[in-house]
Amino acid sequence: MDLQKLLSGPLTRLNPRLAEWAYSILRRIPQVRRRLETEFDGLVSTLEEAVKPYRHNVPSYHRLPHEGVDRREVLQQLADLAAREQSPWKDGFVSGAVYHGDDEHIDFLGKAVDLHSQANPLHADLWPSATKFEAEIVAMTASLLGGSRADDEIVGTVTSGGTESILLAMKAYRDQASRHGTKHPEIVAPVTAHVAFDKAAHYFGMQLVRIPVDESFRADVPAATAAIGRNTVVVVGSAPAFPHGTIDPIEELSSLAADRGVGFHTDACLGGFVLPWAERLGRPVPAFDFRLPGVTSMSADTHKYGYASKGTSVVLYRGRELRRHQYFTAADWPGGLYISPTVAGSRPGSLSAACWAAMVSIGEDGYLDATARILDTAASIRSGIENMTELSILGDPLFVIAFGSETLDIYQVLARMNERGWSLTGLHRPPALHLAVTLRHTAEGVAKRFLSDLKAAVADVKAHPGRAGGVAPVYGMAATVPARTVVEELLERYVDLLYEV
Repeated sequence: MDLQKLLSGPLTRLNPRLAEWAYSILRRIPQVRRRLETEFDGLVSTLEEAVKPYRHNVPSYHRLPHEGVDRREVLQQLADLAAREQSPWKDGFVSGAVYHGDDEHIDFLGKAVDLHSQANPLHADLWPSATKFEAEIVAMTASLLGGSRADDEIVGTVTSGGTESILLAMKAYRDQASRHGTKHPEIVAPVTAHVAFDKAAHYFGMQLVRIPVDESFRADVPAATAAIGRNTVVVVGSAPAFPHGTIDPIEELSSLAADRGVGFHTDACLGGFVLPWAERLGRPVPAFDFRLPGVTSMSADTHKYGYASKGTSVVLYRGRELRRHQYFTAADWPGGLYISPTVAGSRPGSLSAACWAAMVSIGEDGYLDATARILDTAASIRSGIENMTELSILGDPLFVIAFGSETLDIYQVLARMNERGWSLTGLHRPPALHLAVTLRHTAEGVAKRFLSDLKAAVADVKAHPGRAGGVAPVYGMAATVPARTVVEELLERYVDLLYEV
């Protein structure tokens, strides 16, 4: 790839800061800038087919229609688009994304959404049912994550997703610390912690101090010990981390944070509704929740393995005082007294209703059964990958299986799997792929099909190592070009593409 050759050669001999400086100089040269623009356009065009498949065969609207389209026609368009997009996730070709997907469950949640489509928790006097649902969602999640066995009261709120849960927790720690005079608050987190912590630091003027992971891809405790300083307000651990599905040493990290007098956040967005059941099923799950006295907050996504509709998560705190730092209040606005517990003001109460409905309808037995099926399927897939000599498992995962290769370009394997209909997650540093195993993968034959296709993809890459395609060049550039700004420019152009009609 020309852009990769242009930038990775000389820049790889520089450290990241010098690489960024060198790139800022290079991009000012007209000939280099033109070449960069050409390469960027080429890369974006390779992605266009995947994200804009309807441009030439489905009606598009650049402006409001002069007369409203008949509702029956609108609903038919919606149904047609849904039908086109259903097969990949329905047939288990997707990593994560849809965690339940059973028709009966989807219809059930849809009815809950319809019944409460107008509800807005901002107006608790009009829709007290919405606050009932949210209070019970928080209570059930807290009980699941050690709250019933904690010495302190565990409280929380419902949010729009894991990112907002993380953002709000970090804001709470920042605001709590500012009351005690901390002007430059820092977050200490492993490099594998979710990028939402980067976003929180960016949004809230905090410094994110990234620490390395060990050979098992778990946070390095000695590095955390060295990283905690007088400005540290919270230490972070993942249960498990998104990239490799490994659980950080939460007990050691939270104890360290407590000894230093700072907060500790367990990000259990992925594992909050899997690990408690896995523990009950006798799987080796290290302590990670509020049973550890040093854990002062947690995030857990109900819209992942909690099997709610997309758009809900829970953030939990040890005690009401810390939670209150999450809130926004205004007492002198001409529009009246105002308080918002989350980032959004108005929120869709329909999603909270559907989340509550999912949790109470599934119950403990349902979650235990689902988790057992997922863990058995994940073990089968892991074993199959371990039997492929060209591939190796990263870390010691339970249900998010990451794998790489020392002999093959793993991104070419990703491209070959894409050609076979699979949508896997590309990782880098080190280059790898992962499959987050869901209930969609537990259906008969799906795991076997995945392993068969993966074996064929590996053989194809071995036979044709120079044949790239798909997203392989994009991931290849991200993995080899040290100037981060290059990749950021490409990502910005990708988002621009998403908003083009």
